[in-house]
Amino acid sequence: MISVEEVMTPNPERADVADSIREVLYKLVELDIRHLPVVDDGELIGMISDRDLRGYTMPLANDIDPVNTSDRRFDAPVSTLMNGDVISVTPQTDITEVIDLMIDHKIGAVPVIDGISGVLLGIVSYIDIIRNARDVL
Repeated sequence: MISVEEVMTPNPERADVADSIREVLYKLVELDIRHLPVVDDGELIGMISDRDLRGYTMPLANDIDPVNTSDRRFDAPVSTLMNGDVISVTPQTDITEVIDLMIDHKIGAVPVIDGISGVLLGIVSYIDIIRNARDVL
């Protein structure tokens, strides 16, 4: 058995519940990542992905950089756009369970939390799983 703890990225980048959509877009682009856990006082309360933001930015995508746009919609807090119904796992979860969750729910990353406090500890993405598979194979 391989546990999530062996594969996850610990202490991942995150967005605060009060961060603006503009700040989150900037962070995703700057860090070249696709998923950001959203926290409130360290506790996981949501996830935001490039897929969530794609529909939001599409009307502006023609010749306008949505990260730098002055459109006031981007001033709204990320909590207005995030997915609050988050699938999460603990560090002890078997990685095969995470793979099944990703396939069944068509998601690319799963946050890792402390099972008691709900505090974000890490994230495991399909890249982490592929990287581990490569090392094992």
